[in-house]
Amino acid sequence: MMKMRIFKRSIYMLGLGVMTLVLAPSCNKNFQEINTDPNSSPRVQPENLLAPAIAKVVSYNMSRSQRITNELMQVTVNMGDGDGRIFRYDIRTSEADYMWNNLYLQLRNFRDIYEFAEELNQPEYMAVAQICEAWIFSILTDIYGDIPFTEALRAKDLNLVRPVFDKQQDIYPALFAKLEEANTLLRGLPATTRINGSVDPIFAGDMLKWRTFGNSLYLRLALRLSHKTALNTPAIIKKIVDESPLIYPIMVNNDYSAILRWTGVGAYVSPFATWRPADWYGPRSASFFIDKLNERSDPRIVTWASLANGDYFGVPSGYPIGQPPVAGSALHTGLMTNPLLGNILNYGELQLILAEAAVKGWISSETAQTYYERGTVAGIELWNHTVPSFYLTSDLVAWDDSYSEFEKMELIHLQKYYALFFTDMQSWFEYRRTGHPVLPIRSGHLNGGKMPARLNYPVYVQSANRENYMKAVAEQGPDDINTLVWWQRP
Repeated sequence: MMKMRIFKRSIYMLGLGVMTLVLAPSCNKNFQEINTDPNSSPRVQPENLLAPAIAKVVSYNMSRSQRITNELMQVTVNMGDGDGRIFRYDIRTSEADYMWNNLYLQLRNFRDIYEFAEELNQPEYMAVAQICEAWIFSILTDIYGDIPFTEALRAKDLNLVRPVFDKQQDIYPALFAKLEEANTLLRGLPATTRINGSVDPIFAGDMLKWRTFGNSLYLRLALRLSHKTALNTPAIIKKIVDESPLIYPIMVNNDYSAILRWTGVGAYVSPFATWRPADWYGPRSASFFIDKLNERSDPRIVTWASLANGDYFGVPSGYPIGQPPVAGSALHTGLMTNPLLGNILNYGELQLILAEAAVKGWISSETAQTYYERGTVAGIELWNHTVPSFYLTSDLVAWDDSYSEFEKMELIHLQKYYALFFTDMQSWFEYRRTGHPVLPIRSGHLNGGKMPARLNYPVYVQSANRENYMKAVAEQGPDDINTLVWWQRP
């Protein structure tokens, strides 16, 4: 039975465009200690798949944060004038392959967790799998737009080796349904229910924290669609926050943050831990990232950036071609092993989501200022720093109810920019949604100075799944970095 599952999945992933066979039901290297004896277990246990799949996804996300998000969002500048300099908005088509290939492989593992847990009557693992599927599919659709969804994980059916591409406007409601199901499943469990803490690198088996993560993720995704009036996601936000907070509990402090905290022990070693410091120092810190921290005397700068000639200073992103500036600070080498780089969704981000919703008038449980200040403080304290006594009242940070909505969004989203540090590609998604924080565009930015709106589909998908690829392009628009995905359109 298991051999047939593996064979079918291998064939199917060829249809997705992944050109390597999946020869095992999970990516479980270095997780031998949690495996069951295959001679005594009739099926793979859901818990055996969970930790490897989560660790792989977080590692992939960190890789793209370092390579793509940081460059687009002026956190770093990988200096140079050659082709493919992402900070200049020059993105090679091959950049699209990595997330497509790797995230779809792990999605199949989470679908196995769900299906095996359903067979074994383990609703707690079913719920965790649905939350993780919603998390990963949301990243994929926000990168590419329309993607394989309804047929993407149906490896059992050999007739579906070339999955159709679902429209993003249909994918998002399905993600909401997954999160609703997860919340319902967890709500129905006794309060004492836990999963094996040794196979849960995020919450050590605490099901309440998984539930609050799922509902906080629900708020992130609902906010992303808030201007698409047909779906009325502000009503979802109001339901969760104002109307039914006991049914939809959300994160209550930094301890509830969804973070794979790399311990450096066993399989939980940061993917950057093996890098040479010289490679880590390659991209220099961007002046936008450094200047905003400096101007606010933000204590996180000492953790995030290195000193250059006794000071913190950055490189202007988009500096003129052929005129390289002095290379300044870089990301601190301590980040290479820092546990917090495994961030998925933290409490500070959640509070800033609520601050925006309060500014827009969608929720009223607390004021926008309260949410904003709470999120700002949480963002600093998460990194083990004390918030300076003057910080919230300083000119560049202080909230003022008389500010315009634009000014309030700029306050909220600058703090969110820092809260999303190394969180997959979220700050890029948020910039595409809001235009905040306002990033300086210079003469060395290519693509007409326009922030890329998506990544292209992997090139080999054009041949491996050509008919459905052509339908997706006809529906969504040209397969390039400037085609807006559905939620970006008016």
